[in-house]
Amino acid sequence: MSRSAHPAGPRHADVLPEGHYSAPPADLNTLDGKVWAQTVTRNADGVLTVGGVDVVSLAEQHGTPAYILDEADFRGRARAWRTAFGNDADVFYAGKAFLSRAVVRWLHEEGLNLDVCSGGELTTALSAGMPADRIAFHGNNKSTEEIRRAVESGVGRIVLDSFQEIVRVAHIAQSLGKRQRVQIRITVGVEAHTHEFIATAHEDQKFGIPLADGQAAEAVRRALQLDGLELIGIHSHIGSQIFDMSGFEVAAHRVVGLLKVIRDEHGVELPEIDLGGGLGIAYTSDDDPREPHEIAKALTEIVTRECEAARLSTPRISVEPGRAIVGPTAFTLYEVGTVKPLDGLRTYVSVDGGMSDNIRTALYDAEYSVALVSRASDAEPMLARVVGKHCESGDIVVKDAFLPSDLAPGDLIAVPATGAYCRSMASNYNHVLRPPVVVVHEGESRVVVRRETEEDLLRLDVG
Repeated sequence: MSRSAHPAGPRHADVLPEGHYSAPPADLNTLDGKVWAQTVTRNADGVLTVGGVDVVSLAEQHGTPAYILDEADFRGRARAWRTAFGNDADVFYAGKAFLSRAVVRWLHEEGLNLDVCSGGELTTALSAGMPADRIAFHGNNKSTEEIRRAVESGVGRIVLDSFQEIVRVAHIAQSLGKRQRVQIRITVGVEAHTHEFIATAHEDQKFGIPLADGQAAEAVRRALQLDGLELIGIHSHIGSQIFDMSGFEVAAHRVVGLLKVIRDEHGVELPEIDLGGGLGIAYTSDDDPREPHEIAKALTEIVTRECEAARLSTPRISVEPGRAIVGPTAFTLYEVGTVKPLDGLRTYVSVDGGMSDNIRTALYDAEYSVALVSRASDAEPMLARVVGKHCESGDIVVKDAFLPSDLAPGDLIAVPATGAYCRSMASNYNHVLRPPVVVVHEGESRVVVRRETEEDLLRLDVG
């Protein structure tokens, strides 16, 4: 897709390329368990159900589009990560994937910690009862006010992202009579095999302090000298939607190398190492993510081996899964508005949402699955492109997928694996209202984030 023809405004002149798609599935009614929430199934009429509630009832009660989140699935995945790493490691849920007060309460009850990266996320976490000492505060440009609130509330750690922030946090903590626990985020020169916009560990990007040229070692030296800081560890994050563990192996080798330098030069063995998150999920049947216990085993073995080679005590490991927990637990439910066949190309299926509720396809060229969910169909498959209602030719939800050829206006379709980053990155483009988040559990549904109204839009427009 062209990203230069129209650098600002609608890209009406874009020429969309032919997609690369597989052959149609043998049965369009089959649901691949890898990409759907764990309680999803079809009833006798072919209607999709989740948490014991069918999507036709959900649409009638809550409208469309809507994010439908399976509480049992979320809790199960959170518990699996906590169990996989045990009591000798810390699991911080990455709140940027999706955060609400209901989610915070689930995390607290399931024994997970929480990673926030803005004052708004911190406020949400504290308002829902997450103990401050189980919160980590991230971000490459935390404001003075955000830092002050974090220190005053007693957050368990602040991840320092620059030389300026080292001084800023130390000064604020000291002025409040506190000694703030911190980690230093470094960039280790490992570029994950992922989209360039979400690869975050190579040097030419905004996050962290480079390991190269001794900058990270200098940051450590300064942090150790400041009375307002208690340096507890090193943080590294190499990207997002990662399936290959080799990047973590290289990153751990370089982080442990820095820990050895710190020990040799300052006589200090830092007690923690945070390897970040970024573990991938299945958006399509071609994706093959690892299970939490496999990831835990691999990361623990990598860090232990590297530390033994460097003759260091093995530090406590932290990880930050966000997408890996919430991503598969939700799907977006849409109503079909128009069906437009283009001879020799594909059929365009327009739904009542679009890039305002899922920007990832336009932003990252992300791939998704889709299914007809309000009934079964024995019709022949047709190559379809699911698009939204926005005034953009790039307003694409699913680039290429097969749907039944009898698809018609009024049918419900669903896009799975939209729990992460869809509601978090949602917008009001074209003044479209952001959808609700509806939680389903044990045969009941409830709204945890309500649908926006036109009154909400006007309330912000002070005119």
